[in-house]
Amino acid sequence: MLNWIVIGIGDIATRRVIPAIQAEPRSRLYGVVTRDPAKAMPYNTRVWSTLDEALLDPAVEAVYVATPVFLHAPQTIQSLRAGKHVLCEKPMAMNEAEAQMMVQAAEASGRIFGVAYYRRTYPKVQRAKQLLEAGAIGKPVLAELTSHGWVDEKSLEGKGPDRSWLVDPAKAGGGPLYDIASHRIDVLNFLFGHPLRVSAHLSNAVHHYPVEDNATVMIEYADGVRGIVDVRWHSKVKRDECRIRGTEGEMELSPLNGPELIYPGGRESLPPHANLHYPLIENFVDAVSGNAALLATGASSCWTEWVMERARHKTAAE
Repeated sequence: MLNWIVIGIGDIATRRVIPAIQAEPRSRLYGVVTRDPAKAMPYNTRVWSTLDEALLDPAVEAVYVATPVFLHAPQTIQSLRAGKHVLCEKPMAMNEAEAQMMVQAAEASGRIFGVAYYRRTYPKVQRAKQLLEAGAIGKPVLAELTSHGWVDEKSLEGKGPDRSWLVDPAKAGGGPLYDIASHRIDVLNFLFGHPLRVSAHLSNAVHHYPVEDNATVMIEYADGVRGIVDVRWHSKVKRDECRIRGTEGEMELSPLNGPELIYPGGRESLPPHANLHYPLIENFVDAVSGNAALLATGASSCWTEWVMERARHKTAAE
């Protein structure tokens, strides 16, 4: 039984992370770290007000970092140095340098370190990778992913836990580039390998909060594959598109969070788990147990940070 603690009891922790840990048969919610003990009452578990206190407990084995982005690196590094396995929310850090320090801390500790890029666990993303490698659309040349929705300051403050930190660059690192593009950049990296070059445009077209409200990123991979990720927080039309074009056909995964996978000569329905974090927790426990490789490692996630860093710098230089 793996004893987990969760740092932070915000939206993602209450909706997905804690229920996933509670449902995974080899996992136990051993405790939570929160500045507001009242938030922990529904879980009937140990509560610490600081991570320092929690890490002193030798029974703690795994840490889930579910705090705002600016805390990811320090809390992950502290937990790894204390000899704990760590699964960190995405994006893994505020910048590439922090991400690399996290990976170095994991290597020095010998502990398992993963990042919550759970779309790698989607059955249809796994199947798409298999089909691409088998040549189902010939030579892949272009992948397009979009995620559009409406996010304004009022909506961030008006529902459930306060998520206004998402538009604070000192806490979130960036806007939709960090929050939703990171997932899709990671999908591209999972399918096509290490990125080679990046170009991007970030701007505020509608909202004027301190982070961008839209980002368009173009990534080049080996063998001529080009990926385009377009994310927007100013669209009242929701979009969650993913399509991959090749020399002999195309593959449709839209909506990315849905079950449908369509390719030349085939159509499959491969729905994700009802709790998108459950397979992530399951894979992490498998990795800790030595029964499977971790799908989203700190090292693989560093490449997503590599892309986002260049996307920000390309825009800043213009």
